[in-house]
Amino acid sequence: MQIVEAAITTIADVGCHKASFAKIAERAGLSSTSRISYHFAGRDDLIREVVGEVLSMIGGFVGERMAAASGPADALGLYIRATVAFIAGHRQEMKALLEIFLAGGFRYDAENEAQVVSPLEGILQQGQQEGAFRPFDTRVMATLIQRAVDGLPFMLAADPDLDTGSFADEVAATFDRATRA
Repeated sequence: MQIVEAAITTIADVGCHKASFAKIAERAGLSSTSRISYHFAGRDDLIREVVGEVLSMIGGFVGERMAAASGPADALGLYIRATVAFIAGHRQEMKALLEIFLAGGFRYDAENEAQVVSPLEGILQQGQQEGAFRPFDTRVMATLIQRAVDGLPFMLAADPDLDTGSFADEVAATFDRATRA
């Protein structure tokens, strides 16, 4: 949707607090904010839609790349590399998400945590059942892996020229060694 895309780029460019409906309407090429108000009950509604859109994009991107996994160890490496590739290739979206998070517009709770970490936990549990991974607490390991890739947007904010391919390789190698049987 044109409004959501405009909101993403506006938030990424000026920050969440300064991303007014007027600035978003201007970016979307709208003559007034009335079209935004027609589609969204308010600012919080639009912010929720932006967060939902970006999270949906991440899920689709990573899911497509993981479909080719040949086993749990491969799935883990693909998950890490795909997540890093999304972050590297969608910097505006990630910057907007980061801005929203830092502004308190995205409330990360236990339910969100479970949704984010449970696919990784599933990969790790399968790997343990198949003997590919050593025994460890899958919730702790899944959280460590997720936090490692979640930190990349912060690193890119500080160093936009960071070699994300090397980052992905290092994180994947680290967790390959950490999980391997």
